Amino acid sequence: MEKRLEAAIHIRFGLPPHPSATLKAEIKKADKVSAYFEATQLAGFTAAEARKFFGQPRGLTADMLPIDPLPAFEAQAAFIARFAEIDSSRNG
Repeated sequence: MEKRLEAAIHIRFGLPPHPSATLKAEIKKADKVSAYFEATQLAGFTAAEARKFFGQPRGLTADMLPIDPLPAFEAQAAFIARFAEIDSSRNG
């Protein structure tokens, strides 16, 4: 079920339904970086706790990736709007 759902999401957002191992590794890396900064900037983790669970992002600092919390509906709307911009420029 998870693989079918993943494939459907990838197709919807213009990615290959079954990404290569390299692309999957890049996605996992981005997820861990995001998790580290979300943990330290939003969830109250110490840097040591976040490093334990997610690893220390290399070459990135909190000031490079400012996080502004939004209500879920606003974050969703912003994501969809940005995707639409990117998608229209690709299909253009």
